[in-house]
Amino acid sequence: SSLLLYAVNGLQARTFGVWTLLSSVIRCLCAIDIRNRTLYHITLFTFFLALAHFLSEVFIYHTAALTIGIMAPLMVASFSILGMLIGLQYLEVEALSQNKKKN
Repeated sequence: SSLLLYAVNGLQARTFGVWTLLSSVIRCLCAIDIRNRTLYHITLFTFFLALAHFLSEVFIYHTAALTIGIMAPLMVASFSILGMLIGLQYLEVEALSQNKKKN
């Protein structure tokens, strides 16, 4: 199979750069305030979006090959999703125990 190569123009590059910056800010804010459930869910969603984006580029649009440059963000997103889903269970247990203390 042949790899299709598409030129990236300046607008596309800047848009991807802004998306990366926005994701980084959201993830840093979540790290600072890890108990903020809304922020936690938003952060988890950013990893799902990144995973979906890179998988679609490889398997749907065929604009990327499974090289280390693509495998790295796929692994980061996958392991981050797994870790955050495990952490989400602890947030839920903590929220339940705090509600019991209030009552």
